[in-house]
Amino acid sequence: MFDLKELEAFVSVMETRSLTESARLLALPKSTMSRRIRQLESVLGQTLLRRESNRLIPTEAGVLFNRYCEEILRLAATGCSALQELREEVSGQLVVQCHDALLRAWFSPLVLDFLSRHPGVELKLRSRVLAPGCEQDQGVHVWLGDEPDCGLRAERLGSLAQGLYATPDYLRQRGDPRHPRELASHVWIEREGRDAQGMELWHAQQGSYRVQSTMARLTVDRLSLQMDAIVHAGGLGLLPHWLVAGRQRHHPGTLTCCLPDWQGPELGIWLLYPHGQLPRRTQAFLSHVRESVPPQWRSGQVAPVCVAPPG
Repeated sequence: MFDLKELEAFVSVMETRSLTESARLLALPKSTMSRRIRQLESVLGQTLLRRESNRLIPTEAGVLFNRYCEEILRLAATGCSALQELREEVSGQLVVQCHDALLRAWFSPLVLDFLSRHPGVELKLRSRVLAPGCEQDQGVHVWLGDEPDCGLRAERLGSLAQGLYATPDYLRQRGDPRHPRELASHVWIEREGRDAQGMELWHAQQGSYRVQSTMARLTVDRLSLQMDAIVHAGGLGLLPHWLVAGRQRHHPGTLTCCLPDWQGPELGIWLLYPHGQLPRRTQAFLSHVRESVPPQWRSGQVAPVCVAPPG
């Protein structure tokens, strides 16, 4: 096989066309440079360089082989860098941003667990309600919703199924709808960014049904605010089953799914990070996030939260 020092000497001479100049750049005696070139030519059985006046001119074989030399040296440098990083402790600064709806219920404990495993990491955690834009070319992002067009690598972690929710008291007062066509008369509490064409619901046997857009009594920008508003202001809203189940553990009986056999559009969960070679701390964090994804997110199967009506 080739000696990397011989390849390095040859590539340098191809750039400078001078043994003297390359020897100076590589801090080697000129005789050592000359010997390495001769040894490489001997291994290949080809003349790579010929002297013309005071310059070294590559032969046809030299021009061809130089392209492969540069690639071999690049791969060798990349491999050494990766091995060096592997020997190093997972440490350094990491910037992470997470969608507000996932922050407290799932992401914050995940981050604390990661920091306990890697005490050399300094992590900056920020919440966000707006999708990352094209300027977001650093750090790691966890986003809930449609795949953002932000120039980052997007990896789908799973999805959250959604359904229609209200309080039991509201449904007793306004009536519990039996079909999506009955929803037009109800009070709506929505999140920003709703589809102007209405909301599409889906039933396993009856197929899809588009609920025409109605005027919302209240529109908010956060899922947590929407849940609070549905509970305290009264009304219907589209919520992820997984988030409602988490709320019910602390506040049982406050929300119930109406039309539980009808599903709303799913919300994708995306892991976003820069392209290319990533620092080891980033790779370790991405692996930790993947390992911490709840199984029901991957399957998309989360049961609606229903409260039995009083007898």
